[in-house]
Amino acid sequence: MGKINISLRRLPLCALAAALALGLAGCGEKSLLNPKDPVSLTVWHYYNGAQQEAFDALVEEFNETVGRERGINIQSFSQGSVSDLESAVRDAAAGKVGADEMPDLFSSYADTAYEAEQAGVLADLTDYLTQEELAAYVDSYIEEGRIAADGGLRIFPVAKSTEIMMINKTDWESFAAATGADLEDLSTIEGVASTARVYYEWTDSLTPDVPGDGRAFYGRDAVANYFIIGMQQLGVELFQVENGEMTLNVPENALRRLWENYYVPMVKGYFGAYGAFRSDDVKTGELLAYTGSTASAMYFPDRVEMDGGAYPIEYIVMPAPIFEGGRRCAVQQGAGMVVSKSDERHEYAAVEFLKWFTQAENNLQFGCVSGYLPVRKDASSVQQLDQVIQRLDLVVAPKTYDCLAAVFSEMDDMTLYTNRSFQNAYAARKVLEYHMADQAAQDRAAVAAAITQGVGLEEASAPYVTEEAFRGWYDSFCAAMNDAVGK
Repeated sequence: MGKINISLRRLPLCALAAALALGLAGCGEKSLLNPKDPVSLTVWHYYNGAQQEAFDALVEEFNETVGRERGINIQSFSQGSVSDLESAVRDAAAGKVGADEMPDLFSSYADTAYEAEQAGVLADLTDYLTQEELAAYVDSYIEEGRIAADGGLRIFPVAKSTEIMMINKTDWESFAAATGADLEDLSTIEGVASTARVYYEWTDSLTPDVPGDGRAFYGRDAVANYFIIGMQQLGVELFQVENGEMTLNVPENALRRLWENYYVPMVKGYFGAYGAFRSDDVKTGELLAYTGSTASAMYFPDRVEMDGGAYPIEYIVMPAPIFEGGRRCAVQQGAGMVVSKSDERHEYAAVEFLKWFTQAENNLQFGCVSGYLPVRKDASSVQQLDQVIQRLDLVVAPKTYDCLAAVFSEMDDMTLYTNRSFQNAYAARKVLEYHMADQAAQDRAAVAAAITQGVGLEEASAPYVTEEAFRGWYDSFCAAMNDAVGK
């Protein structure tokens, strides 16, 4: 065979890898990949249940087809929960006694990946992807993965999610028939709060002999998202990161709107949070609606199970509400995959698997089970979703399908946002998740106790919803955030 007339010295790594894998392999020369000497890669993830089954099925398909042909074998291991995975990665990276060796790939959110990048254990994936390949992915998903100071790609997007609202349609219809409540009102956060007050008062009126026993209408998973996206909708970037430096933006007027539309309804019992997740609260009849991840759709209950009995329910999927007059902005979330720094052969093989996994058909197949959004532009449409379902004869849960379809229909005029990584981002998110929520739960308990003593709701809640109360919370919140980020 003739020689390949290419100067390898002048090629960037991405072109070199391609030449080695495609050109030189055909000439029988040494290649990065060799089917007779396959590269074995370990993958750690946090998928469980149906999500793990879907991921493992795709891994098996890869191993039996493209992997076997090219010389790549993937072994996947669930580490349990997200926190279990993060702990296992930190222990492995630190070389703790008894810890497993670092995996070749692992699922990671940006905050954890940022820590791993600071420790110098992540591979730069930029040189393994052409500009054309990068352009095939949703731009914001690629940008989220550029967490390093050099601008290189450290997180490969494999599956994303955003937030939606899910509603117990069966009980909503009874409530709407009695009160005139309108689904259109649930398009704004203020409308949700107003509707929740009406629902509390209506359910309270059903038992006139027991005053103050109204039920909460709404709750949300991930209160931190409420802060980050709520502020963004109001025109404020809470964490503004430039050149690795984070500026904390906490204007009082914007945070007042967040406080008024979450803390106040929580204290008054219009909103609630009882179980581990808000879908659990819908199942027990303690909530009628919630905002949560698209990936949570599969957990929305088919029945309400209360002390007085159980009954089947239907559901409604709606876009997550936004602040009245705010920007059309929704959260961009979901872990990507990172590749541990090793040698060129292992890193190249890892990226080849990730590119295969995120091909439109494969990625949508995973999304149909997991509720995650595909990451390529050519896969983000209802038409493509329907084509894959038909072509592969997939059985898709209606709730998961409806969530994906609802998001696809909104993506053209909805901006997905996630803040850039920065030092102490994990600690800052913890403050967002718990500071206001814990205060609201504590104060709601005091209000509920007063109501049992015969005090009316407005009187019982009055001390907690004053200007002075807001100022006290605001000052405490700012102090906690500054402490978390080291300001």
